[in-house]
Amino acid sequence: MKNDLNDVSSEYRPNAVTEIENRLILNWYPHRIIQRFGHSTSLLELGLGHGYTAHIFIEASDRYVVVDAASIVIDQFRQGSPDFRGEIVESYFEEYTPNSPFDVIVMGFILEHVDDPHMILTRYRDFLTPGGKLYVTVPNAKSMNRRLGLELGVIDDIYSLNTNDLALGHQRQYCRETLTETVTRAGYRITYEEGIYLKPLPLSVLKTLDDFDENLQAMLNVGIEFPDLCVGLLMELESK
Repeated sequence: MKNDLNDVSSEYRPNAVTEIENRLILNWYPHRIIQRFGHSTSLLELGLGHGYTAHIFIEASDRYVVVDAASIVIDQFRQGSPDFRGEIVESYFEEYTPNSPFDVIVMGFILEHVDDPHMILTRYRDFLTPGGKLYVTVPNAKSMNRRLGLELGVIDDIYSLNTNDLALGHQRQYCRETLTETVTRAGYRITYEEGIYLKPLPLSVLKTLDDFDENLQAMLNVGIEFPDLCVGLLMELESK
């Protein structure tokens, strides 16, 4: 029986505890992906979430479709963006079947949520056009801040789920090695990868800095070349 995704929708509303870093990351990585493909005839995104990415990806595609099963999240987005011209489909990822394939598919921070990542990855491989690109982003269990947390005894295992993970509905943690194994086993080859947000200190400490925003931007830029230590991982994939 599938979970009711409305149960975790509170974390995707404004003023949630995770809002600052969510806004930072979710307004960053879509532009990094767009730099890779330029402009797409058709783009499918799994997960509406906070809605930040939808407003970015739709400008880089002739046809944009986003799939999400949380009705509360969809209603909230439609209320805030009544003129949005993309197609929003209320469906579980496991059940959605498009009428035609897509040049680009984006799975942004969704594989840590789903019951069966392998099934999702193999299912959506069939929804890519020949030569199409799949982009995956996930949280990184071995990020610098989590490594420090492990050393300090804040977490007892690098792959453990913390309170924030559980509030967001996460079911697992990935690292670069496990994500690589997951996508290759599902029939993909990795054509590009980079890191998202190199975070050396807790947000509470970073917020005390006078140049807070400048530091956040620097951590995004520097993190590109250090995926093993970043908060998130980004991979570009093609079907083998």
